[in-house]
Amino acid sequence: MKPTLQLKLSQHLTLTPQLQQSIKLLQLSTLELNQEIERFLLENPMLEREDGDGSDFAPAKLGSDAQPVTDTPRESSPDATPEADTRPDNENANFEEGMDWSGTGNGASSKSDDDEDTDYQEFQAAGTSLRDHLDQQVALSPLSDRDRLLVRFIIEALDNDGYLHQELEDLLELLPPELDVELDDLAIALCHVQQLEPAGIGARTPQECLGLQLRAMPASTSRDLALTIVEQHLELLAERNFAKLKRLTGCDDDALREAHALVCRLDPHPGSQYSSEETRYVLPDVVVRKLRGRWTVSLNAEAMPRLRINQLYASLLQQNRGQGGGLTGQLQEARWLIKNVQQRFDTILRVSQAIVDQQRQFFDHGEVAMRPLTLREIADQLELHESTVSRVTTQKYMATPRGVFELKYFFGSHVATDTGGAASSTAIRALIRQLVEAEDRIKPLSDAKIADLLGQQGIVVARRTIAKYRESLNIPPVSLRKTL
Repeated sequence: MKPTLQLKLSQHLTLTPQLQQSIKLLQLSTLELNQEIERFLLENPMLEREDGDGSDFAPAKLGSDAQPVTDTPRESSPDATPEADTRPDNENANFEEGMDWSGTGNGASSKSDDDEDTDYQEFQAAGTSLRDHLDQQVALSPLSDRDRLLVRFIIEALDNDGYLHQELEDLLELLPPELDVELDDLAIALCHVQQLEPAGIGARTPQECLGLQLRAMPASTSRDLALTIVEQHLELLAERNFAKLKRLTGCDDDALREAHALVCRLDPHPGSQYSSEETRYVLPDVVVRKLRGRWTVSLNAEAMPRLRINQLYASLLQQNRGQGGGLTGQLQEARWLIKNVQQRFDTILRVSQAIVDQQRQFFDHGEVAMRPLTLREIADQLELHESTVSRVTTQKYMATPRGVFELKYFFGSHVATDTGGAASSTAIRALIRQLVEAEDRIKPLSDAKIADLLGQQGIVVARRTIAKYRESLNIPPVSLRKTL
């Protein structure tokens, strides 16, 4: 075959590094974005943060004058937005005071000249673990050294809820034979553990845990009946089979009601109060407030990093053109990052405002007024791709007078109505919650009855759909909602 040259013309789509970075930053949450920016700040000397001047905690205005990032210092930019322009209007002052993102009260911070004054918000109190709490009690107990070691051995075998799931025979095999420990010694040590606070520690079953807590209470008729129910008929109580409970225990409605209330006050996980789980807070990306009768979205300034080019390195690079080496590429990367971060917040602002415009009835009347909304509707309205809207609404949060919600919350499926319209699944869940909260606890509403009540309001919902929505709201079935 003779080799020949051919000229072919074709088209293909290529993602540039700048576009790849823009897509990546768009799908990151606020926490992940800050971590990514910190990495860039460590790796790229051409990039730096703007010094905070106190105005960073005021929400930016909606519009083109919102500038979360800049590539030049404010003091040297003739087009810089004045500080007064970023302050909230007078009619929003009260709302902004209530939506304080800085954690400093009303946004103003005062520091004394005394060097001994300390900002105690920077310190977090060290929590006491369950084992430390029990060890402190064991150290003060009048036990022999051998018994104290066995008690601490049992404590180490407890889980985070305070239960002992291992058999004493299995624990005995873990001890060295030279200690000459018998099974009765471990049983006595377990009894000592079960006498410690909080009550219920060292139990092996939920019945034993609740029984230990009841025995720690003063003796009374209600306590004795509750103890009998917990130890012998706990499954019937969980099933709300009150008729059979009254027949087996021989009590009346009032006595059973008191015993039931007493059992409900018990803690089936007594050790969980000493868990060291850290509370995680959500930092909203946008803030919604009502201005002159219209719901308006503004960016949360605390969630917006303020970046700029390092002017010292930039001026040195300007003076030594052609000799910058790697600094030239880092300068371009810094400019890309600043532009992409700005574009990220602009897109979030546009999508958030479109969502608020579509769901303004929700902000006026609550969940029952939520309308069906899809990603496609917002994408078509803003002339964006549906995948872009999906990235924007994932792990991005909106602070509203009704609470903080993820942007995904405002999207949902729809259910047909008798009039030919559609009702949002969120609105139907709100209606189900209202019906359950207003029901007669003696005769609670079944799923079929709830479906009939919604049908009377023109919303056609199947019983299995009601059951699915009820489970998503963590509402127990009708048999578990029944009371005396």
